[in-house]
Amino acid sequence: MTSKAFIAWIGNTDLRASRGESRDGPGPIANAVTKREFDEIHLLSDHKAADSKSFVKWLKKETGTQANVWPVELTGPTRFDEIYEGAIGVLKTLEKEDIDRHRTFHVSPGTPAMGAVWVLLAKTQFPAELIESSKEEGVRTISIPFEIAADYIPMRDIEGDEEIRRLTQGLPPEAPEFTEIIHRCQVMKTVIAQARRVAVEDVPLLIQGESGTGKELFARAIHASSLRAGKPFVEVNCGAIPAELVESEFFGHKKGAFTGASENKVGYLETANGGTLFLDEIGELPLAAQVKLLRALQEKKITRVGEAKSKSVDFRVIAATNRILLDEVAAERFREDLFHRLAVGVLNLPPLRERPNDLNLLIDYFLDRINVDRTASPGWEHKKLSAGARNLLNQHPWPGNIRELSNTLCRAAIWSGGMTIGTEQIRNSLFPVKRALPGYDSILNRSLGNDLDLTELIGEVARHYLSRAYDEADKNKSAACKLVGLPNYQTFTNWMKKYGVKS
Repeated sequence: MTSKAFIAWIGNTDLRASRGESRDGPGPIANAVTKREFDEIHLLSDHKAADSKSFVKWLKKETGTQANVWPVELTGPTRFDEIYEGAIGVLKTLEKEDIDRHRTFHVSPGTPAMGAVWVLLAKTQFPAELIESSKEEGVRTISIPFEIAADYIPMRDIEGDEEIRRLTQGLPPEAPEFTEIIHRCQVMKTVIAQARRVAVEDVPLLIQGESGTGKELFARAIHASSLRAGKPFVEVNCGAIPAELVESEFFGHKKGAFTGASENKVGYLETANGGTLFLDEIGELPLAAQVKLLRALQEKKITRVGEAKSKSVDFRVIAATNRILLDEVAAERFREDLFHRLAVGVLNLPPLRERPNDLNLLIDYFLDRINVDRTASPGWEHKKLSAGARNLLNQHPWPGNIRELSNTLCRAAIWSGGMTIGTEQIRNSLFPVKRALPGYDSILNRSLGNDLDLTELIGEVARHYLSRAYDEADKNKSAACKLVGLPNYQTFTNWMKKYGVKS
């Protein structure tokens, strides 16, 4: 069942009405919630907490409606960037709840800048009905007869920060392979700075991230920036090797060592000598093979199957996985000693849904590449996206990440007969997202009964993420609240107190 959600900023006119100081009636918010029926009322406020609380109390008395207040700290009521970030923070927090909402944004309360941001969001990332109200015309729906394509870039993602400058200080010039990683958001700037720093250190590296986030791209860039650049880069898909052939593929074999061994074979580890061995999907490697790999990494020696004499090898190992290896260790599917051997350096690649400010860059990049690659195709017309099509792409959660985005644009370009890829072509090219995103099963699919304590489960999740965000933000609550999608530092502080997280 869909919940009708009313969302608006509390304006000065609303506050005056609640204090009996207005000659223009009950104010835009009270006017709207009495004329239309809503299941939820969410009010953003940059006013004093006491004023907001007083207004909500008055609103319930006047209309019988209970409202939720979301404090948002603004340095000025016309600061578009802060208004945008505040609204996005609230909407994303609401989106995390398992509720199907029909959103209604009220553009009349607050400043014109606040109303303009509601229009922008309703026509782009967060489709919603737009309403306005006045004493003369009452409450009416606003019709916007055109599409808007928003490509908002927060100033913090343009200006960079001191942490990134510190990480890259003293490093050699950036390798071309790193410049090919399309990005502009702060989280990717940080990951790339970390990758450049670890590239010049000849230590094992573990790259973790969902499928399609670019783990191989990072591994190649790190190799190209390392002291082993120019030497072999050997890629191994650990999940594609049959269990009975793992030892032969990794270590090689002597002719006649087993049935079918018709000639001598050099294994991956020997081929990578002097260079980099990239073990993709390391979590798929059988336990027996993990033991032998660990020994080779420790001793830097290998022995071909069928031979007695060992050979010295020298390579750097970069491993990648879409699993959480510590969970695999706990489940005894991955050796703890091998994990610690590999995880000297660790990079965590963010999923595409956590890189919203990179999405339009990637869309343009892939669309340009599609146009170039198909220039010679009979009847091909150079493709461009309509504003509505781009907005659909921005609203999708991309469980398949960058690989899914690339394939979706390719399908849409093929389905489009003309020059413009429209919303219908994009809608037909997107896969429906019915399954939960990675990590949900361990939380949402636990057995009922069996001492399940929902309050403790919610508290456990909250404490985990609040603590992580607080630590990663160097104890800065304003920065930490953004890492967990809370609207402001005060809400973050309240959550810390509620769940017993020490500051």
